[in-house]
Amino acid sequence: MTDLSQIVKAYDVRGVVPAQWDEPLAELFGAAFVEVTAADAIVIGHDMRPSSPGLSDAFARGAAARGADVTQIGLCSTDELYFASGSLGLPGAMFTASHNPAQYNGIKMCRAGAAPVGQDTGLADIRARVERWSDEGAPEPVAEPGTITQRDVLGDYAAHLRGLVDLSGIRPLKVVVDAGNGMGGHTVPTVFAGLPLELDAMYFELDGSFPNHEANPLDPKNIVDLQARVRETGADLGLAFDGDADRCFVVDENGDPVSPSAITALVAARELAKHPGGTVIHNLITSWSVPEVVRENGGEPVRTRVGHSFIKEEMATTGAIFGGEHSAHYYFRDFWNADTGMLAAMHVLAALGGQQGPLSQLVAQYDRYAASGEINSTVDDQTGRLAAIKTAYQGRDGVTLDELDGLTVTADNWWFNVRASNTEPLLRLNVEARDTATADRIRDEALAIIRG
Repeated sequence: MTDLSQIVKAYDVRGVVPAQWDEPLAELFGAAFVEVTAADAIVIGHDMRPSSPGLSDAFARGAAARGADVTQIGLCSTDELYFASGSLGLPGAMFTASHNPAQYNGIKMCRAGAAPVGQDTGLADIRARVERWSDEGAPEPVAEPGTITQRDVLGDYAAHLRGLVDLSGIRPLKVVVDAGNGMGGHTVPTVFAGLPLELDAMYFELDGSFPNHEANPLDPKNIVDLQARVRETGADLGLAFDGDADRCFVVDENGDPVSPSAITALVAARELAKHPGGTVIHNLITSWSVPEVVRENGGEPVRTRVGHSFIKEEMATTGAIFGGEHSAHYYFRDFWNADTGMLAAMHVLAALGGQQGPLSQLVAQYDRYAASGEINSTVDDQTGRLAAIKTAYQGRDGVTLDELDGLTVTADNWWFNVRASNTEPLLRLNVEARDTATADRIRDEALAIIRG
């Protein structure tokens, strides 16, 4: 029996091409996607990886064979695919492995309006069909197969974003953008065209072999070039996009990273100015400053688990106007509750360009605490180590524990969260405190238990 458990993840399909999956399998995924979503039309996009065009064409053939009309938008960022799904009202599929190395590829799928497809919302059903068809053969094509047509939506995507954040009146800014040879090199020139921005473009050539550095700005080594360029050129800020350009990281005029929590708080304040009294979602690893800023600006913060399916579900349930994660995913009600790093970057540019001070000064009001960042530890027994931490802190005076996502331990002047990785034998630790000395002490204390 075919087993696709190694490539069908919680939220997407991802694996090595062609060792774990290939074009014939992509064709079956296209057919299954149409059956599960009951779609009569879909939209497909892909990133710059060498395997992406072939895989996306195969998916299109499988979808058309089940009767769906297919619109291919070609090279695009993941949030551009979400735009197409939302604006056209069609289920969508994006071929990308985000920040993974070159030999990987994957599929991010959504229903019409960019609603996510995860394990509980169709992905398990899609996997079951593909596994069955791999063994028994694909179903016969329907009597009237669908059509496959091409459409360019980049200009419409850029216009939509520029309609949400007005940058026309900002002071001139010098911005360095590191696209990491990913899809930011495709979208940024069109989105930023004609704005009062002096753009210093780094690694804009689309190259799925990632010749300069991995397209994963969450790893500090991958923003070193950006930091150096900002310092050398006296730029106002730097932006780094991941491979499929749905996440954006920011560095200030000194080349220092701005935490995604500070960006979440800044964007939340701006969105609340547009939508007074709105709800803002934040995952449980974002800084204490996020709910504080939301309340200070008249909003209602809602804490949720880590992961885009949880954020999007909570946004749909609460009607939230915005959501942010510590991993630099930013979600907007005005963007079909989908995540778009580009729109977050535009908010930062608007905030910075709307006043005279430097970015470091602007974000200081949103960056109030000392944080460890995410620290990964390889462990033999995730459950046992989590239990040991729980035992160590349970019953301490002034300390509370909750298990919304992993284990969160909270005191008056510090908190930490420990979560197990779904895919690796790791525990992930995040610590925050009111001062650096306390953050360091709690970090060391927790790590001593985690690492035994």
